[in-house]
Amino acid sequence: MNGVSLSSVKLSPEVIAEAGLRLLNEVGLDGLTMRLVAKDLGVQASALYWHVKGKQELLDEMATIMVLRRNESLELPGRGVSWDDWVVDGAFGFRRAMLAYRDGGKVVAGTNITHPVIHRTTELTLRALQDADFPLVYVARTYPVVYHYTVGFTIEEQARHGSDYAENPYNLDKQVAKIDVQRFPLTASMLPHLFEDDADSAFEHGLRTILLGMKAGAPG
Repeated sequence: MNGVSLSSVKLSPEVIAEAGLRLLNEVGLDGLTMRLVAKDLGVQASALYWHVKGKQELLDEMATIMVLRRNESLELPGRGVSWDDWVVDGAFGFRRAMLAYRDGGKVVAGTNITHPVIHRTTELTLRALQDADFPLVYVARTYPVVYHYTVGFTIEEQARHGSDYAENPYNLDKQVAKIDVQRFPLTASMLPHLFEDDADSAFEHGLRTILLGMKAGAPG
């Protein structure tokens, strides 16, 4: 860890959150503490509480930075871009933003992001899907499924990296070895598809399925 002396930086929620993100890749979410962030910044832990009230507020600020970096340049679909391709592209970008950090999915889950970028993202999403002839109330009630799927998939994907295990338990050969093929032949035969190595393909398959259901369930 490369601590930064107080004389070289002025504390703010953003500065503290950036330090938290730097440390996240080293220690993971469970190992991240206010005391550790303070040490990295070269200050006493008490100094942080003038800017963030505790670890949850720190996570809120860290999640805000991830979302801001992904969505600050977001625009409505360009000419010739379908609404579903636009949604898929946005979800992939959001997932990449979380994957850039160890436990990034867990950090984002359940956080309270109040930065205007989240309101702008919501406004553009409502507008894009309204332009695609979806009723606004239907979009407001249905689109969050895409968000929840993206965060949940990313949490599971990062868990399968096995970074919190001495040896990755999600290895396909190990999974196969644990299954009684005589009792569970379908599970054994489908295991490569249940635990696909190509996470991008698996993510898009699930996402497209959600969007097909969204289209099929729309009023009218």
